[in-house]
Amino acid sequence: MNLFAAMETSGEAMQAERMRAEVVAANMANAETTRTASGGPYRRQHVVFAADQPQTGFLNAMTTASGGMAPGPLAASALPTLPMPGSGAAAPGVHIAQVVEDQAPPLKRYDPGHPDAGTDGYVSYPDINPLTEMVDLMGATRAYGLSSSAVQAEKEMIVSALEIAKL
Repeated sequence: MNLFAAMETSGEAMQAERMRAEVVAANMANAETTRTASGGPYRRQHVVFAADQPQTGFLNAMTTASGGMAPGPLAASALPTLPMPGSGAAAPGVHIAQVVEDQAPPLKRYDPGHPDAGTDGYVSYPDINPLTEMVDLMGATRAYGLSSSAVQAEKEMIVSALEIAKL
């Protein structure tokens, strides 16, 4: 029995949400950056999460259980067995699959005196909305806090279990 599986899953979620908050902070810090090393305005970044263990659909599970045959009447023994909670099987977690650039076109502002202004006098700025970034940051912060609460609850359960075992 793996007592720490839930704590590991919550820890992975906390790492992913921390990275999400860092990406949002970088977006907010570069909201007015008109020139980057690659040569244009900063591009907003997005974090893409993925599950550690891909979940198979019901049809795939039934096909696998029936030996690759089309689903039909199956004996109870042919059905796949799923790991029970606390059985030591690894719980699926989350990780960051990638950080991608937003493909939205940059915003154009007329400012002929700006050093990055084009021949038409317009400057390209990143398409970053501070309100959207704040909502993303609040979501990351709340998800991090929930995962932290789950770790704390798991620790309390382990301590309680150890106290019961002493009796």
